[in-house]
Amino acid sequence: MTSNEKSARALAGLGALLLLVGVGIRINNALRFRADLGFDAAGNLQYLQHLQSTWALPSPEALWSSAHPPFFYYCAASIWRGLSASGLEGLVLPVLALVISAVGLLVVAATVYWLRRADPDDGLRSLLAVGLILFLPVHLYMSPMIGEEMVHGALVAWVLVLAARSLPDLPGPGEAAWIGGLCGLALLTKLSGGLVAAAVVLTWLLVGARTHRWVPALSRIALMGGMAALVGGWFYAYTWAAHGYFYAQDLAIHQEIFTFPPGERGILDYLRIPLATWTDPQLLNPDLLGSVWGSTYTTIFFDGHRHFLPNSPGASRMGTAILLLALVPTAAFFVGLARGMRRAIAEPGGADSLFVALVALSLAGYAAFTWGNPWFVTLKGSYLLGLCIPFALYTSEVLAGWLRGPGIGAKLVATAMGLLALLIALSFTLGPVFNKRDRGVHKETQAAAAQAPDPAEAPRARGSVLRVPS
Repeated sequence: MTSNEKSARALAGLGALLLLVGVGIRINNALRFRADLGFDAAGNLQYLQHLQSTWALPSPEALWSSAHPPFFYYCAASIWRGLSASGLEGLVLPVLALVISAVGLLVVAATVYWLRRADPDDGLRSLLAVGLILFLPVHLYMSPMIGEEMVHGALVAWVLVLAARSLPDLPGPGEAAWIGGLCGLALLTKLSGGLVAAAVVLTWLLVGARTHRWVPALSRIALMGGMAALVGGWFYAYTWAAHGYFYAQDLAIHQEIFTFPPGERGILDYLRIPLATWTDPQLLNPDLLGSVWGSTYTTIFFDGHRHFLPNSPGASRMGTAILLLALVPTAAFFVGLARGMRRAIAEPGGADSLFVALVALSLAGYAAFTWGNPWFVTLKGSYLLGLCIPFALYTSEVLAGWLRGPGIGAKLVATAMGLLALLIALSFTLGPVFNKRDRGVHKETQAAAAQAPDPAEAPRARGSVLRVPS
């Protein structure tokens, strides 16, 4: 057996181990996590309970979560109804958590699918890309939560890899229609599903401009857009026709959130990354209240909201270690993104154009959303789960190069990544080290100073995408 064959076998064995551990953690958490502790858990479960008695869409102002697009809720309610009809209602919540976790793993499948096409000979990069998603804290702690984030992330991932496989050429009409259908489902899951559709449109326009094939490019865009509107756009048209606004904001039912800190945003909030990002990784730290990206970092590589981990000194110390080690993949991602931008400029309309466009649109959309919704509860790494594919691809590309480098640098990177995976596995596996009992960071202690609005004067819904917690 040659050294290359031995290396390939070792990487395959390590990959199988990572997959086994990653799947095992998700199964354990799905069976242990209390569904009522998840993000918007009470509102999401209330919506699902509503769908047990009627399939009719509720008014956006009737329930906490009823302004959300309904694809996830109808799918989850179908499972709930099926189990109830079979006399298995007591298994509804763990089954839903297991199904959502399994759907989240479709992002891993999409990553493997793409790398087998784009870089089939680099086993190390594939191993790293898979591990980066399997052990990404936000992906781990969102997996057992009853909500739409994992479904949305999986849909976006498959839109990306299916749209990328024909680039730098245009897809056929049938493929464009399939991509449009998936974009429609993403749009029917979260409004931000429109971002991946926009990234695809921009990329196809670049292909048309580079090849001077404007008619085929525009026809593919029209076909994709038509399918997306047919599959997912009807909900927004219905909301407009039935309630007079495209997408609700400032609903009276959400007035509690308007009392949360900090209550306003300034430009400096997007420029500061305080030391508390690592020393006290919980979002009610006064310094983190004034840092959008510091807070977001603590919710991507840790649980800054403490909806999954306990609100304890031990968890905070573990968070400090994880967040310091996570600087290695974070730096690798930005180096890889810069390389991707250079390739996108060199080859307009290539796969990098698509991935970089989604990163730019997602970060811009997130910045706009957090500017218009200046409360710590809206700073959530889960809003960026649609970037799993670009994150895994660009980070793994750079890390693989670093690990193959000479000298002590490669050993330090390997040590940091191995230790990071170990600490994440220990921290985000419920039971051995941490259990969840409390209800997260104490919002009421910071919000009490703010006077709650009079319900009679609470703002009514307006047509906009902002200020609807999701």
